[in-house]
Amino acid sequence: MDNIDADKNFDALGLTLPPAPAPLGVYKPYLIDGKYLYLSGHGPVQNDKSLIIGRIGETINMEQGKLVAQQVGLTMLSTIKTNLGSLNKVKRVIKVLGMVNCTANFEKHPYIINGCSELFAQVWGEENGIGVRSAVGMGSLPDNIPVEVEALFELV
Repeated sequence: MDNIDADKNFDALGLTLPPAPAPLGVYKPYLIDGKYLYLSGHGPVQNDKSLIIGRIGETINMEQGKLVAQQVGLTMLSTIKTNLGSLNKVKRVIKVLGMVNCTANFEKHPYIINGCSELFAQVWGEENGIGVRSAVGMGSLPDNIPVEVEALFELV
């Protein structure tokens, strides 16, 4: 599994990284502590720097929500590539926390967050791209974004 080329895997997907977001509050978008990379909660930034907004189960259906979570994953990859220079600096995904802005009766939070998790598995391979995970529903998220994800990675 050490021969995974995450940059090459990403390029093969034919997806585009949005611009890495700048913090709008008092926090760091990422922090390196020894061999660990912590990413703050990221939202779904689009290529024009705008955010996808809406609520799962209200204005966004499950399939759209899964794509929103994938866009959050792309935003996180952008933060990694912009600040570390390469996705190959990440050895593996350790933990993902996915938060879903949804209606009170929505129950498929893991399905939504799979959009991000599946992307990471495609980039770093199933062995290194899938870590432990929580997927939870929220009554709201900042700026009415549908999905926010934070994660912990191990560096090479």
